[in-house]
Amino acid sequence: MSYFTIIKESCVQFEERKSIFIGHAKRVETEDEAKKFVSEVKKEHKDATHNVYAYIIGRDMLTQKCTDDGEPQGTAGVPVLDVIKKNGITDTVIVVTRYFGGILLGTGGLVRAYSKGASEAINDSGIVERVKGVTINVITTYELLGKVQYHFSTKNWYIENIEYTDKVKISFNYESKYVEAIKSELLELCSGKCDFQIEEEKYYFKGKDRLIME
Repeated sequence: MSYFTIIKESCVQFEERKSIFIGHAKRVETEDEAKKFVSEVKKEHKDATHNVYAYIIGRDMLTQKCTDDGEPQGTAGVPVLDVIKKNGITDTVIVVTRYFGGILLGTGGLVRAYSKGASEAINDSGIVERVKGVTINVITTYELLGKVQYHFSTKNWYIENIEYTDKVKISFNYESKYVEAIKSELLELCSGKCDFQIEEEKYYFKGKDRLIME
């Protein structure tokens, strides 16, 4: 099962009719981590008028919470939560801080401003897919190394490491669901003259042509 989340922590700021809005976003894996981040932002901006937050946790997206933090009901926390949902991401907490500038924004203005704060924070963080993957170690002979490396280049398989002993061990990360097909492909390429070590399955960030751990 794959899912989408944000890549990095972010902080963006904009002005809306003299009020300053600051959107903060962070990737978290537990509700405790989300609450800790909210507390840290509140402490940093303890003199702010409002620190509105929302988060979604878990690959099933079942843990969800939001608060208006003193803004009119439904004008702040829910719009922030809706932005997270519309982006299809989880393991994400967003805090939108507001320093009131003296001009009332009205219900519609508040919804737009808090939605903008959440959206800009997510855009600045970037969205990435996380997939189940493994490290595949291919053990073969020195004579076949060039052939195997060329094959990797044609398939855009990123080699993480090559270890040279009495044989050659080529290590790369790939999605778990393709492991058997890859093994068959390489066995055919090497005429059976290769062995495999498959490491423990983990969640990886899916890049353009590479699975990446944090």
